[in-house]
Amino acid sequence: MESSLNEKYLEENKKLYEEFMAEIEKIKEIDGPNPGIVRGYIVKTDTDRILSIGRYVLNVAGSATTKFKYDTIDKKEEILITLPSLFKDDSYVDVISENIKKQMIERMKSDENLIYWVNVDGNEEYTDVFEKISADQNFYINEKGKLVISFDEYEVAPGFMGIQEFVVPTEAISDILVSNVYIK
Repeated sequence: MESSLNEKYLEENKKLYEEFMAEIEKIKEIDGPNPGIVRGYIVKTDTDRILSIGRYVLNVAGSATTKFKYDTIDKKEEILITLPSLFKDDSYVDVISENIKKQMIERMKSDENLIYWVNVDGNEEYTDVFEKISADQNFYINEKGKLVISFDEYEVAPGFMGIQEFVVPTEAISDILVSNVYIK
């Protein structure tokens, strides 16, 4: 497990470096602004069973954007946990998506400064609304054993809101979980 993750991270970093160097060459041709890139990680969860690591890339060129990717590992079994592996079938996509839409609407109603690209009360204000998560949506399992779905900047809200995370209540997904080993 350790070797495969290190290889994966090494490949990601090589690709990121190559893309950045190609961008530098383009910018030199047009005498554009100097871009920057920051790559790092954060340990989101580290329990006896679960290790969730978030890897981020911050691109800076006039403005900044941050993207995260997570790996959630069962330390006892030494396996990488995927979102589909947690569920009996693909119904989780719709179940989780509906829960997240409700959370978005609740957040906007409680704070007028928050904006999510979701239809509220049939009002189709946004052209690019959040419909549903992808089958391999970014996620991690937090210290309390809760499923956390994560969206990059600009994915479900304006960039000023940053990375958006939603804790999915276990009771909303308990019927479709394969087991309760990971999600409590």
